[in-house]
Amino acid sequence: MRLLRVGEYGKERPAVLMTDGRVLDCSELCRDYDPEFFRTNGLATLEARVGESNLPEIDVSSLRIGAPVASPQKIVCVGMNYILHVRESGSKIPDEPVLFMKSPGTLVGPNDTVLIPRKSTKTDWEVELAVVVGRQARYITSPSDALSYVAGYAISNDVSEREFQLERGGQWDKGKNCETFNPLGPWLVTADEITDPQDFDLQLSVNGVLRQSDSTANMIFSVAHVIWYISQFMVLEPGDIINTGTPAGVSLGHDDVAYLKSGDVMELEVRGLGRQRQSVDHA
Repeated sequence: MRLLRVGEYGKERPAVLMTDGRVLDCSELCRDYDPEFFRTNGLATLEARVGESNLPEIDVSSLRIGAPVASPQKIVCVGMNYILHVRESGSKIPDEPVLFMKSPGTLVGPNDTVLIPRKSTKTDWEVELAVVVGRQARYITSPSDALSYVAGYAISNDVSEREFQLERGGQWDKGKNCETFNPLGPWLVTADEITDPQDFDLQLSVNGVLRQSDSTANMIFSVAHVIWYISQFMVLEPGDIINTGTPAGVSLGHDDVAYLKSGDVMELEVRGLGRQRQSVDHA
C-alpha cells in the first residue's frame, strides 16, 4: 500500500493511493497514521478493509500533501553512511554508525516550502531513504531480524545548516533542527511491497542541476544494520522515523557548489517511492 495524508498543515486526512491512481479517503477507517495506528496493527486492519469499504475518492490535484506519518515520537538520523559523502565532507569512514536526532517538529510535507534560517549562509540538501518503524524494537538480536520491524519506506530530505552544525560548538543538532528541515513523502510504501531496501536509487537536483545520484546498495551500514544498531541504544517506538544517510553531492566540501538561497528549487526522487519538490525561502 501507499499511505499519504492530504490537507492543510495540522488538518491532514489519512488516505491510500491505489494502483489505478485513485486516492481514497481513509478517515472512516482510522484517525491518522500516527504512533497509535502502527502500535495497534493498523496497517493490517487498513489493508483488510480498504478493499471492502466504499471509501470516498479525493481529488488531490489542488490539495497539499502532508508528511505520510503524523506525530512520530522521534526522528533518528544516520550521518556519514556513504563512502563518497564521507570523503567530500573531509571525514574518515566511521567504525560504527554516527547517530543524531531531529525534532518531530521539523517534519513537513514533500512539497512544502523549506525555510532558510535567519543568519544562515550554509543551508544544504540531503536526499535520504527514510524508514518508518512498525512495532517496538529494543535490543534486536541480529541485523537479520531488523527488517521485520519496518512498517514502510519513504523519501526524506535531511536539510542541514552547515555553519550551525559544524562551526557553532560541535553540536550537530543546531544545524539539523531548524523549522521545515525534514520534508517527508509523498507517501509511505509499506514494507510488504519492498523486496530489498538496498536496491533504491536516490536522486536530488537543485534548479534542474543533478547534484546527488546514488544507490542504497552503496551504504556503509545497511538499513538492517542501522535499525539493529539503533535498538541497542534506544527503544524504537511504532511510528518513529529513521533517516538512513545521504550520498555524495551536497554543497558541503565543494566550493564551486553554492548553498541554498531564496528562490531555489529542490527536486528529489527515489525509484518506487515517488518525488518531492520544494521551493526555498527565507524564514
